[in-house]
Order: sequence, then structure tokens, then C-alpha cells
Amino acid sequence: MAATNLRGRHVVLGVTGSIAAYKAADVASRLVQAGARVEVILTPSAVKFVAPLTFQSLTGRPPVVDMYDERSPLAEVHVALARRADVILIAPATATMLARLAHGLADDPVSLTVLASVAPVVIAPAMDDQMYEAAVTQENVRRLHERGYVFVGPERGRLASGRSGQGRLSEPAVIVAALRTVLGRRGDMVGRKLVISAGGTREPIDPVRFVGNRSSGKMGYALAEAGRDRGASVTLVSAATGLPFPYGVDGVRVDTAAEMMEAVVAACGGADALVMAAAPADFRPARQADQKIKRQPGAGLTLALTQNDDILASVPGDLVKVGFAAESEDVLAHAGEKLAAKGLDLIVANDITESDGGFNSDLNRVVLIDRASAPEHIALAPKYDIAQRILDRVARLLDNRRSDLQEPPSKEP
Repeated sequence: MAATNLRGRHVVLGVTGSIAAYKAADVASRLVQAGARVEVILTPSAVKFVAPLTFQSLTGRPPVVDMYDERSPLAEVHVALARRADVILIAPATATMLARLAHGLADDPVSLTVLASVAPVVIAPAMDDQMYEAAVTQENVRRLHERGYVFVGPERGRLASGRSGQGRLSEPAVIVAALRTVLGRRGDMVGRKLVISAGGTREPIDPVRFVGNRSSGKMGYALAEAGRDRGASVTLVSAATGLPFPYGVDGVRVDTAAEMMEAVVAACGGADALVMAAAPADFRPARQADQKIKRQPGAGLTLALTQNDDILASVPGDLVKVGFAAESEDVLAHAGEKLAAKGLDLIVANDITESDGGFNSDLNRVVLIDRASAPEHIALAPKYDIAQRILDRVARLLDNRRSDLQEPPSKEP
């Protein structure tokens, strides 16, 4: 599994008495798999829905169920957990828990730990829609928002009561992504704006057919998540189909290269860096048929193609530009030519003939090439890990530009 910003972090997971408490086990499992150290706290009512042994099996640590437990090795359990927490997550959070937190009550292990901590708090509510929409609950939510608490959901959907409405717990993957976003506030790219493109564009032949390529968009999405996890403000311009936008990322959906050009240029206003991981089609049909082209027996189809504009070359502004070169031969030579021709700061080259990485894979191997140093070969790894290596280089490029701007002018003798 890729090493996210959860690795080595202390996460306190508070579970309250909701029927959705069973989903907290999935959340705990995902956090552990991501490398987090997870401490679980259960309210007395939560124990009625899910057994403490479940969380002990998943985390390797006995959960806290009693703040007066004399057998605990910690002198004051809530204070000890509160002090070492990097982030506190309450999932699911009932209406009762929201009320306790909003009014500063501390009469159960979860609210007591929150009150004793200065760590950021993420809340994932789960309750019937009428309870969530009640005026008093909405007032409590407003108060907690004003204090800086981060809310994930609730979502609309089928509820335990059989009703359908807003009150459903967010999916565990979304909850974990929210934690990563909150932890990213301490990252090295806080205050930076990144524009990232992903996926292969589709150039229509007629209302049914198109000219396209095999790009899945996974590398661009990994870059967007990595940037978010480092605290950057990320805009993802995507032509990828079937991939939902990552939590905490501003998404713009496009189809053609022309649409991608327009969206990228607009997003780059005020941006610090553009990472062009997408594969916009180099060519498009010179004419698009208004109606579906019918197949004629024995007849072929000839398409006249025209070049699309080069997006990277068309982006104005003094920002760091990173391109990608997917090559099938002479990878380093072709990538180096592209680096120079487009005036890029960095290019990421990969050999598309490799069977264990690249298109539609979660893995990749690449070479990072710039204008000042020897090519850096990165061995086969998850695309998220490669994204972090790329952003390491982007961060250094941005820091170097900042240093150049801040360097005082030399004094003449």
C-alpha cells in the first residue's frame, strides 16, 4: 500500500451509539492499513452496537470504554490520548454527541477526550434525517463549524428507519480521505495552488464514436491526492471516465482537448504549478458528423485529422510546468526533446511497453528529467508514491524560485 500522510500518525477514533457504528470497524481497518496508530474510544451506548473486541482485533490495542478504568496503564486515559492525538475522528457521531461537544459537556470517554485535546477534530454524523434537520441539531453543527471542527457528511440515502434523507454516514473511504486532508494542513505545500490534469480526451467522430487513447487518469488522480495531502489547494481537470474526484480537491470535468485547454488555462490563473499528467489527443477529426455514420457494405471510412493545440505551450504565466512523456522507444531522448521544446521545468517519462506499469495500472516506473541534473530513475512503485516524488521536485523548484525572488540585489563597489 502507498505511504500516505497517515503513516505514523496517532488517530483517536471515537465511536458513538449509532446503528452505523459497525462501519467504524472498516474505518479503523483502513487507518491501520495506511500506517496510522489508532486508539479507539467507545461511548457506553456504542458498546451496545459493536463489541470492543472487534476494534482490539483490528488495531492491536484495547479500546477505551470506561474513563474510570483502574486497570489502564495510563494515569488519566483521556488526557494521555488527548495529548498524543494528531487528529480525533468521531465516526459515527450521534445528535447527542454533537450536543455534548457544542455545549462543552464531558460526561463520556469521547467528549472528555475531545475537551482535553488541542488536536483537530473531524466529525462524521449519522442519524435519522429528522434528527439531523432539527433546529437544535443544526444550531449545534453551526457552533462546531465556527470552532473549526471539520464535518464529513452526512450523506443522503436510505436510513436505518427505512426512510430516505440526509443522515447517512459517509463511506469509510471518504472519511479517511477527510482525515488526510486535515492532516495536510501541516504539509509543505500549504498556501500553494496546483493545477493537475488527468485522463485521455475524446475527440468526437460522430455522436457515438471518438478518437482517444488508453490513458486511465490514475496518475493524475494520485498527484491530486498527494498534493492535497501536502496542504496544497488542488484543481484537477479530468477527462477520465469512471473516477470520482478525490475528497478535498476542486474538480473540473472535460471531454475534448479543446475543453481541457480552456479549463486548464482558466485554472492556472494565480497557480504556482501545472502538472500536465493528462493525455490530451494530439489530433481530432477535421469534421464531426452531426449524425451517426452508417456502415456501408464493403465500404471503408477515411478520417481527415487536424492537430489540437498544445496545452502546455499555451498556458501563460510564470509558473512551474511539469509535463509527461509516454514513449514506446528512445524514452530518454524523446522526453528530453519535449522538455526543451516546451520550455518545461520537469518532465516525467515512462516506457508504455512495460507490462507491469503505466496504463490502467496502480503502479508505474518513471524517469524524472530536468534541465539541471542527471535523470532520476524511480523503480516500480504505487502511483501515489511516484506522485509524492514528483511533488518533492515541484516543491524544490517552487522554493528555489521564492529564494531567487527574495535575494537582495548585489551592491556595486
